[in-house]
Amino acid sequence: MLLQLKDVQKSIGVNEILTNISFMIQEREKVALVGVNGAGKTSVFRLLTGEWQADEGAITKPNGMVVGYLPQLSIQQNADDTLDSINHPTDSDGRSLYQVLDDVFIPLKRMEAEIRELETLMANLQGAALESTLKKYDKLSIRFEESGGFESTSRLKGVLRGLGFSDVQWEQPFNTLSGGQRTRALLGKLLLERADLLLLDEPTNHLDIDSVTWLEEYLKGFPGAVLIISHDRYFMDKVVTKTIEIENKKSKVYNGNYSHFVKQKSIDRELEEKHFAEQQKVIKHHESVIKTLRSYKTEAAIIRAKSREKLLDKIERVDKPTEDPDTMRLRLTPTLNSGHDVLHVEGLTHGFDGQALFTGLNFEVKKGDRTALIGPNGVGKTTLIKLLVGELTPMAGRVDAGVNVRVGYYDQNTALDESKNIFEEIADTYPRMTQTLIRTTLAAFMFIGDDVFKPISALSGGERGRVQLAKIMLAGANFLVLDEPTNHLDLFSKEILEEALREFTGTLLYISHDRYFINNTATKVLDLTATGLKEYAGDYDYYLEKSQAMAAVEAIATDMPSSEKNISSKEDYKRKKELDAQARRKKSRLEKLEKEISETENKIAACDTQMEDEETARDAEALQKIFTSKTELEEHLNLLYEEWADISD
Repeated sequence: MLLQLKDVQKSIGVNEILTNISFMIQEREKVALVGVNGAGKTSVFRLLTGEWQADEGAITKPNGMVVGYLPQLSIQQNADDTLDSINHPTDSDGRSLYQVLDDVFIPLKRMEAEIRELETLMANLQGAALESTLKKYDKLSIRFEESGGFESTSRLKGVLRGLGFSDVQWEQPFNTLSGGQRTRALLGKLLLERADLLLLDEPTNHLDIDSVTWLEEYLKGFPGAVLIISHDRYFMDKVVTKTIEIENKKSKVYNGNYSHFVKQKSIDRELEEKHFAEQQKVIKHHESVIKTLRSYKTEAAIIRAKSREKLLDKIERVDKPTEDPDTMRLRLTPTLNSGHDVLHVEGLTHGFDGQALFTGLNFEVKKGDRTALIGPNGVGKTTLIKLLVGELTPMAGRVDAGVNVRVGYYDQNTALDESKNIFEEIADTYPRMTQTLIRTTLAAFMFIGDDVFKPISALSGGERGRVQLAKIMLAGANFLVLDEPTNHLDLFSKEILEEALREFTGTLLYISHDRYFINNTATKVLDLTATGLKEYAGDYDYYLEKSQAMAAVEAIATDMPSSEKNISSKEDYKRKKELDAQARRKKSRLEKLEKEISETENKIAACDTQMEDEETARDAEALQKIFTSKTELEEHLNLLYEEWADISD
């Protein structure tokens, strides 16, 4: 056991933050801490780092345990404040990104310098002095190796590349990095430090899919324990083996990843609701009997009533289960149906300052498509979206919208009216909407109770994004174009949005790094890279399978000697000719079969018409002859159907 919390409680003033938190973490264990926004997850982290002290209960951990903490950092935070918040040196001396991260290995560098000094010293020693120095040298060398001294440089470069930093950015002054880049750099520094326990609050923020995939593999092999707060469900499924939920200020442990937690929680909730309903039935029965006995007003009845009351008091009451977020629903209904062809993109080229982001993009969007646009940061995904909705004019190419296409575009930077509160922003935009529907919609985007009356001017960036998303969802558009719609949503709000988008009868195109969200909503994936755009007819897992297979084939082709490539090319050409010939024969046979099937069906229909004729019906011999002919035609038709099905398959 590395860490244990037992019956931990914490209050701020008169407000209870946590009332009963109990769990343990083993060495090397990877754990997720989940719960709705405001449940107390970050409060648990503050207790573990020592920023807060528990009011009651015990937090047990070994002496000297090293804890690494990455808070959820805003990209607006000042660099020095960000660094100081997790006890890192300031960046005021203009050192490069590489140098800042390389500071992790200062103790190893000192050890290496001492080893070099001993080597120089031993060259001039003999006898006992040499033997003594040699022993010291051996011990120090072993310690240096066990501490990862020989691999420090490769680890540093691996972490920088894994987190998406180009070789050019390594030498960039740290104080010129963006907020998102600094967050990635600080995450990299924590990974290199190899703490006993890593506390990571939203570690996948500011990472593209490739970097998140790298981080998953890194954390799975990380020698210490990891406790993660994250809204990235795919990431949690890949990394964690235990999930701790904070709900109603209490904790509950589920052994398994996020998907297992969701499934088990649903089962537990059903049992809790059943247990609560059964207990309420028993309590109401006792209360009814007590009321009836007291109505008799006799001494014996009153004694029996008091006995019942004592029995009722002894019942340990089951708390009413909290409302299941899954009972909340969003309904997105287009006010107008679009045509089948929603969007046609041909030869699309765009860039800035003479540099092209992408060239010659071609694709189509059909009615009912739910398309995810993915790709690494910086390839132009948001630029492409803005071209599609008409906010930018392309350098070359064309974007044609279909008939009756009404676009609803979500961009977190869209302005809201600073003079209004949230409720007024929605109500004034949709004056015919009922208060109940407005409140229900806002609740789905985490604005509950008096939160709906928060002034727009006082909202954070995330809250503004959620208000804007709520407005777009209510617009009645038949083509939703969304840029990172799940940013700033908690897990349950994501699930509500996912269900609404799955049931949406219009067309959907969105940018997202949320692979779980893509798996639950997408029917098509567009992968935008520096080399172009590729289309995959499936969800994220399908894209991953196919893209990895293509990469493996390309890698084999790259490594293949030219002579083998020539042989392979000839074989491929022959094989292609054979396949083309087979395809032509199949097509020809299918056409003949379809024609023969049609002719046979017409002959059977003619037999039916003859058998219905009154004269034929009176001629038994003729009737039998027609019936026999019809039976033979039907048997032949069945054979034709079977052959047609086999060839089609």
